[in-house]
Amino acid sequence: MDSRPLSQGVAAVISGATQAVGQVVTAVSGATQAVAHTGFALFMDGVYYTIMVPLVYVAVAAMIVGIIAKIARIAASPAPVFTLKTFPSRKHPVLAALSDTFAMPQIRKRKPVFWFFLMWFHVGILFLILGHFDLFPKVNIMPEASRHMIGAGFVGISVTVPAFYFLGRRFRGEDRHISVPSDYLLLLILIFTFLLGDMISWGNSWTANGFVMTKADFKLYFGVLSSFSFADPKTVLPGSHYHFIVLHVFLAEIFMAILPFSKIVHTFFSLPLNILRRK
Repeated sequence: MDSRPLSQGVAAVISGATQAVGQVVTAVSGATQAVAHTGFALFMDGVYYTIMVPLVYVAVAAMIVGIIAKIARIAASPAPVFTLKTFPSRKHPVLAALSDTFAMPQIRKRKPVFWFFLMWFHVGILFLILGHFDLFPKVNIMPEASRHMIGAGFVGISVTVPAFYFLGRRFRGEDRHISVPSDYLLLLILIFTFLLGDMISWGNSWTANGFVMTKADFKLYFGVLSSFSFADPKTVLPGSHYHFIVLHVFLAEIFMAILPFSKIVHTFFSLPLNILRRK
């Protein structure tokens, strides 16, 4: 008995079933895409776009204008009738002020543990800024083909761990008595912003498959922002982790908007104030 007709029939059945399954998958995929851009999903697409593009410009502008306004208000204030000099005279007061600002010797003598975390945090912030600067087009601090951020995930530790320490200090000792709700809120915003950024950086550096979105993808997003094209970031940021990026950006926007009104803004005035204290 010739088995060829039977085998051909089985092959035809399998081929037909495969085509049918393929058509079903295509239909389901098309239906899913249709649902993804209607109703509440369409509304969320608009929210995500607003956060990822227009609000970035608004937050940056609010931060810059707020800081400039604060500087202008201080500059327009009448000069104090008394001297602000509180430190011993030095032959080079500006150099001494630089040491006061960046080395913080007074804090190191009084609170060495706090000084250690402060220095660790500030070094981490410096590399964090460089890491985000590396995402701009035509800037390649790390190799262009690398999926790693600067520090390969360790920069995130350098800002996240000290931030948790700063939050813990607010619950004890003299810091508890001088803390206000906005101090806790600001630190929590920072911590969650860092943690979401850590998920991206650690995922790309410490896992086999990465975070789905690579450094090259984020570079394309920064290209959209720097070109003011107002293109939809979804076209350059693929993958199911997009909502983590949106939340990370949103928290960063909140932080930038409230920075000029927070205690952290003292960072921008520490050097000139230390110069006045030395002269």
